[in-house]
Amino acid sequence: MVKQAIFDKKNVLVTGGAGFIGSHLCDELVKNSKVICLDNYLTGDEKNIDHLLADPNFEFVRHNVAEPIDLEKVPGLEKFKIRFQGVQEIYHLACPTSPKNFEDNRLASLLANSYGMKNVLDLAVKYKAKLVHFSSAVIYGPRRANNPRIKEDDLGLVNILSDRSCYDEGKRFAETMVKNYREIYHLDAKIMRIFRTYGPRMKLNDNQMVPDFVRDALDNNDLVIYGNKDFSSSFCYIGDCVDAALRLMDSDLFGPYNIGSDVDINISEVGQKIIDLIGSKSKITYDQEHLFMTPLCLPDITRVRDELGWLPVTNLDKGLEKTIADLRASKGLRGIGSSF
Repeated sequence: MVKQAIFDKKNVLVTGGAGFIGSHLCDELVKNSKVICLDNYLTGDEKNIDHLLADPNFEFVRHNVAEPIDLEKVPGLEKFKIRFQGVQEIYHLACPTSPKNFEDNRLASLLANSYGMKNVLDLAVKYKAKLVHFSSAVIYGPRRANNPRIKEDDLGLVNILSDRSCYDEGKRFAETMVKNYREIYHLDAKIMRIFRTYGPRMKLNDNQMVPDFVRDALDNNDLVIYGNKDFSSSFCYIGDCVDAALRLMDSDLFGPYNIGSDVDINISEVGQKIIDLIGSKSKITYDQEHLFMTPLCLPDITRVRDELGWLPVTNLDKGLEKTIADLRASKGLRGIGSSF
């Protein structure tokens, strides 16, 4: 295939671009690229990209990634001259990730991790585009007492018939597809494995720890930890996650790379930080473990630090301040702990 000319800025496709991580990625990419944001709003949200819709270098395409797509026939993309310029980069994030609606999205998750992955890889082959695939820490399975920090060469312990196998095993299969397409078609395709990430634009009322804690603290309700007092995890701020993706795309490295914080912190401590930052009267309570609120492995980030020069730099207090401010606005509240 003849290398296609870039007229002014490169064309970049972001699948799942209206989601939490995807929308932050679009914010950075649109500064220097022409961005095609593809999403079907199953778990993404229009409000995440509203501020980008008027930008001439941004175009939203409502589409299910599990269905084939011909970008050259999409109304609105003519201005990006895809027929002549093609697509230079693809960031693939499209996969339902709502803990609250997990049961309703099981089939969609299976199809996103199989047909969706194939469709995106086929686009990469067609345009000889560089690809960064967003995988997940779930491919390692639950945390193991004898090996809490996991390296990229760990094979993982995943139950292929578990209640959440459509997501966990689906992510493993998607990585297999990336690796094989890379070798068969000589693609510049990379893998990053995302650990727990938080920040502005997380959904309220979606059974996720940080936004649930913020919501309850704003209402002076008890913060419920679904587990015991020993439940701990790591939390990486969204800005650091996006930085890793941009670095990986610009590199000639394949990965896979663990992307997350390697600092293990007790969930009770996180809850108390949120209570203190808000000035809430809430208390912390404990309840039975939930399917998507379980102790995950911690990332060993030695490899990404040494090979890509990446480390998370946003400390938890600063990240929580930014997250609380955003979620407060989303909730429409004013006047509680308004010092930031």
